[in-house]
Amino acid sequence: MLENKINKQTILVVDDTPDNLFLVSNLLKDLYIVKVANSGEKALKYLFESTTPDLILLDIMMPVLSGYDVIKKIKEDAVLKDIPVIFLTAKNSIEDEKIGFELGAVDYITKPISPSILKARVKTQLENKAASDFLKDKNQFLEDEIEKRTKEVCCYSKCYYFCNGIFG
Repeated sequence: MLENKINKQTILVVDDTPDNLFLVSNLLKDLYIVKVANSGEKALKYLFESTTPDLILLDIMMPVLSGYDVIKKIKEDAVLKDIPVIFLTAKNSIEDEKIGFELGAVDYITKPISPSILKARVKTQLENKAASDFLKDKNQFLEDEIEKRTKEVCCYSKCYYFCNGIFG
């Protein structure tokens, strides 16, 4: 059981309505590690002070800091900006959805939610993030290898020319 928990991805659910937090948490808790925040301020505090979640489910209409405010802060931060954010909201106009995507959300789900749709979209976004993270890691590895080998070749070239008297 402990091994299962270690391999589970983490989702942060942010909503000011306790019933919504309870519902979403219960839908996802068997598949993922679910963390909750009941305000935008608590969500940002968690994000800046804890381990980074793999996905954020974010309500829009919350007092003090709206979901729009929260996603703006997330996208401004170099460490947090690549966390996928799905808006989970009662705001269901096309304009609201457009704003959500313009702010950087990867998906937009309106309430009341369909459990199967929520699970499917969460799974899809987590798979997308895992693929993206894999590619970033491989890209970094390749860049490091190029730098290492470039230094080796440059060092070899200098040694070759120096040892053969070309540099005097």
